[in-house]
This record gives sequence, C-alpha cells and structure tokens, in this order.
Amino acid sequence: MTVPGPIRQERSGGLEPLPPTRKARGEGLKADERMSTAEPGVTAAVADKGTRNASASSVGLVAVIVAATDGEPRALTVQVAGQAPGRGTALPAGPLVPEHATLERGLRAWVEQQTHQRLGYVEQLYTFGDRDREGGQHGVHLLSVAYLALVRELRPAGLAEAAWRNWYRYLPWEDFREGRPPALSEIEPRLMAWVAAASDPKLRRLREDRVGLSFGIGGAWNEERVLERYELLFEAGLIPEAKGQTGAAVPDDLAITGQPMAHDHRRVLATAIGRLRGKIKYRPVVFELMPPAFTLLQLQRTVEALSGTRLHKQNFRRLVAQQGLVEETEALTSGNAGRPARLVRFRREVLLERPAPGVRLTPSRRTV
Repeated sequence: MTVPGPIRQERSGGLEPLPPTRKARGEGLKADERMSTAEPGVTAAVADKGTRNASASSVGLVAVIVAATDGEPRALTVQVAGQAPGRGTALPAGPLVPEHATLERGLRAWVEQQTHQRLGYVEQLYTFGDRDREGGQHGVHLLSVAYLALVRELRPAGLAEAAWRNWYRYLPWEDFREGRPPALSEIEPRLMAWVAAASDPKLRRLREDRVGLSFGIGGAWNEERVLERYELLFEAGLIPEAKGQTGAAVPDDLAITGQPMAHDHRRVLATAIGRLRGKIKYRPVVFELMPPAFTLLQLQRTVEALSGTRLHKQNFRRLVAQQGLVEETEALTSGNAGRPARLVRFRREVLLERPAPGVRLTPSRRTV
C-alpha cells in the first residue's frame, strides 16, 4: 500500500461537519526530542520505486474514545504486550489495510474488533508523522491518523483486555476540580531546574517563557494547552516516554507525572483532551456524551469533568438558558438523593439558530 498525498478529512455522524485536519504538532522539535514510537502490527507500505533512496511508509489508525460516567471523564484503553514495565496500556489502534475502504471505516473495524464498541460520533483529530516514527519493520516510516470518538453512555468494554479508565490517571496535573492539583507542586520545581540547566541565555529564556505560558506560572492557566504541557514534560525528560520505548514507569512518580502509555499514545490522548476542551466552548458536542434526558447538574458535572475545572453553578445555568441549549421534559428524577429535579434534553434546533452554540466556561475562583 503506497501512502497517498495529503490525507482527506472525512465526515461522520454527529452534531456537525468536521473542521479541516490541522498539522500534527511536534514536527518542529529537534531530532532527539521527537517520540520514536508507533502502533504495533502495522504493515509496511511499498516504497516509491522511482526514487533511489526511497523509504517505505505505512498508515496506522488510533482512536481516543471518550465517555463521561458519574461525573468522570474516561478513555477506552486496551492492553498490549511487549512494552516496557508499566506501559502496557494503549489506545485502540491498528493498521490501514486494503480491506478498509476509508480511514474511518478502518478505524471503526479495529475498535469493534479490539473492544466490541460500535462508534457513533467520530472526528479526525491529527495526523502524526514525525520523521523518526517507525512502523512494524525497521526503517518503515509510520503515519498515524488519530480520531476522537464520543459515546453517549459507558457500556461494558467487551474484552478482558479493554477497559475504561479516568483520563486524569494519565495527566493528573490537568484536574483543577478540587483545587490546585498536588502534582503541580512537584512538577514546577523540576521544570524550573530544566530551565536553569540551559547554558545558552536565549535558550534559557525561551524555556522559561514556554513553561510560564503552558503552566500558567505568573499568569492564567489555559485548560486547552494540554498538549503543550505534555510536550514540555517530554522535552524536559520528566516522563518515561522521553527515554523512548525502553522507558519504564516509575512507581513513585505515577501520582505526579501520571501513568505512561505504550508508544506515543499519551501524546495522542493529550491532543484529544485539548481539542475537546476547546470544542465544547463553541459546538454542543458535550451532548454526545449525555443520555437522552438528564439534569442540569449532570450536564454541569460532565462539562467540569472534561474541562478539569469547577464551574459557578448559577452562571452555568444562566448561560445554558440564554443559549437555549436544552428544553425541559415532563419527567423528574426519583428524588432518592434529595428533591426531585426536572429532566431536560438537548434542543437540536439550536444548531440552526446560531453558528457557535457551545458551553462557555465560567470557572469558580481558581488559583494556579
């Protein structure tokens, strides 16, 4: 299979047409800072016979499948063999093979085979194509096309090797719902030591600016900069993935720098979280995660879980009402845990009424 030119963005079922795929981040890193990782079992593509020193390429497919259950964000993971200790968890992935008519059909086929999950809303996330990513054979350049999928409810994972896991298990510094994450108190001094280790003043200033901007040091925390924060930890050598495929998990560091994953899948997960956090502000994709009828509190808890921040209750409800995002139903909750609450549902007409019907975030007071 010869790798085609620019990969076309596909459309899928869901609330909206998909935006154009953006260029994968990380291609501007130095050679020793890129992640030499790839999905297993990818068939090598045929090299261009017209070039003297052609290198073979192949296409892999990766899925970040997200659900929100009981106010917690979860990603569907699978177990893979042959990884460094503590890095046997991965995202569902597989190669694009001739039997797959399109990239998205290939993705759906691999997900269903590995997890028994049938996907609904799917959008293309990024194409990861760093030059030193190798496929199943030595010298094979791997392009990985990542997708973000949202499921309405958390169903059984299907296989013993598949499991739903809270995504803050992998990125613990991203969760501000209970205040400043304890992990940041350990991470920030390590990053500043990395900044100070730069011998060149210009490089030291550049590192300092990047750390300050990404981690909100001396400024505001931007919840969308998930990938930038992960890449800084990688470049600073503070996570096992910085050592390549042989980098093993450090048990004492799991609560600080998070549980590592196989290949570069934690980078893919960080990319998906940042994309989703930005998208919920201008498109109503959060309703893809909700049941047909839900309470406003359940909706707020879901948005908080995705954004990693606690929202002001009255401001949130006022915003939802002003945007006309939901409408009341005749049903009430049982009231077993308190007063019965009115169930609401998503108003699909809002998609025709305004161009950006998202959920603007109004965080409660937060310090970095």
